[in-house]
Amino acid sequence: MDNEHRTAAESVQQGRARYEASTAGRSRPPDAGSDVEFINRVLAASLCGMYVYNTVDGRNEYINPQYTGFTGWTLDEINEMSGEAFAALFHPEDQESVFAHMQAVTEADDGQTLEIEYRFRTKDGRWIWCLSRDAPFDRAADGSITRFIGTFLDITERKQQEQDRRSTEERLQQEQRLESLGVLAGGIAHDFNNILMAILGHAELALEDLSPVSPVRESIADIKASSVRAAELCKQLLAYSGKGRFEKHDIHLEELIAEMTHMLKTYVGKKCVLNLHLQKNLPDVHGDPSQLRQVVMNLVMNATEAIGDRSGAISIATGAMECSEEYLLENYVVDLLPAGPYVYLDISDTGCGMDHNIMQRIFEPFFTTKFTGRGLGLSAVLGIVRSHGGALRIYSEVDKGTTVKALFPAIEPRDTQDADRENGETVDWRGTGTVLLVDDEETIRTISGRYLQNLGLEVICAADGREALELFRERRTDIDFVLLDLTMPHMDGEETYRELRKIDPEVRVVLASGYGEESVMTRFSGRDLAGYLQKPYTLTRLRATVAGLLPSEVTKPPPSA
Repeated sequence: MDNEHRTAAESVQQGRARYEASTAGRSRPPDAGSDVEFINRVLAASLCGMYVYNTVDGRNEYINPQYTGFTGWTLDEINEMSGEAFAALFHPEDQESVFAHMQAVTEADDGQTLEIEYRFRTKDGRWIWCLSRDAPFDRAADGSITRFIGTFLDITERKQQEQDRRSTEERLQQEQRLESLGVLAGGIAHDFNNILMAILGHAELALEDLSPVSPVRESIADIKASSVRAAELCKQLLAYSGKGRFEKHDIHLEELIAEMTHMLKTYVGKKCVLNLHLQKNLPDVHGDPSQLRQVVMNLVMNATEAIGDRSGAISIATGAMECSEEYLLENYVVDLLPAGPYVYLDISDTGCGMDHNIMQRIFEPFFTTKFTGRGLGLSAVLGIVRSHGGALRIYSEVDKGTTVKALFPAIEPRDTQDADRENGETVDWRGTGTVLLVDDEETIRTISGRYLQNLGLEVICAADGREALELFRERRTDIDFVLLDLTMPHMDGEETYRELRKIDPEVRVVLASGYGEESVMTRFSGRDLAGYLQKPYTLTRLRATVAGLLPSEVTKPPPSA
């Protein structure tokens, strides 16, 4: 051995001798020898706790100060615990794996180290995450392990960081999935709107041509009404995809619910009786029909689930009431609302009801007492009601049922004469002029072309942007405005619009699309579009848009004297 290594070895031996001399007479772990305390002194400067566990007695023979610092427990406190109390120090979800790990350590080979992560309850009641590494320490004459030594490290912060990272990754993945679903929903809605345009258009044109006493008139009117409701469903898909928005109108709430009756009866099934108490001639409410239908449908779904397989009854009632500020504030989940007239919607059931604890959580997002994937959730219902300036109240008793009351501000009835004057300006409008109709869908060109011809206009059709530009160059002086589809192959509506403006900066363009107006108009901000039509549009909507662009040929005749 060279002098350098001999000097280092002698230094270690001298240090060990000084340590043993300084600890002479002090208490040591039973039969553990001076090695344990020596190791403990070495580990005193580390971050690890340490323990020696006697597998024969089922007791800890030794723990170091770091162990107590991490957990708060002293050696005596741990050893005085019963078996159940000691087991309770480990999280219930981790107990099986912890005791399986301890068994594995007693069967390990010398020099083998096993590790485990688990949750441990500290003296002050907190759960901390621990990383333990354990190895055999002593054996009996028969070779069985009688002690093992372990290190103990608090990894709570690391586990929290890992959880935060996983949560972030899951959130990003969820956002990506939602974005993908949004793209899919938007694409489906756009394509379906084109199909609806054909159905709605043919139905409307047929009604224009049919005799008022025709036996098929009612059936075609039902087709038109169903197409309009399907178009509202497409609006919901577009809103979900971020490419549309809800539109509010003056609504007769009782009529909206009456239209849903057949669908609601089908959903609740034969075991539930659906009772309707819809007051007639209620004041209007200002809202989005599709959103309000979702509120009704969701509440009826909840009521049906509450009744379950038993027989029961669901009642839907509408009415009007004068509400004071005190009444609105009493037990309502609302913002500060003004006193005044309100239209109410009551949906009650004879189901299982809810206790106080559930009532405290019903408006939490994603909270449910059912299996997942059913209904919008009351948090969404509350959001819709609030967006309509309304209030929501819940009455419920266990085994007696639940009643949900939604209040919506009543609006002043419009002057029917004023409404007639407004409608009369365009109801029979016919004009003169030439329109360049650009759409890649043949059915859309056919329906829109007939619409425009019914309004007295000459129609030039183009199947895509390139053909549109050629026709516009040839007949630029004849064309009064262009009705342009947004989504087309080869050259889309946005590019076609730019090229048309290069040919004639004063060209008037009405844009048509299956996407919502708000989404589309942001792309054309500041470009002076003459108008926008969301597919499927009706003859009435087209007439109102075109009436402001062209001179009138025929107007509604004045009433006879």
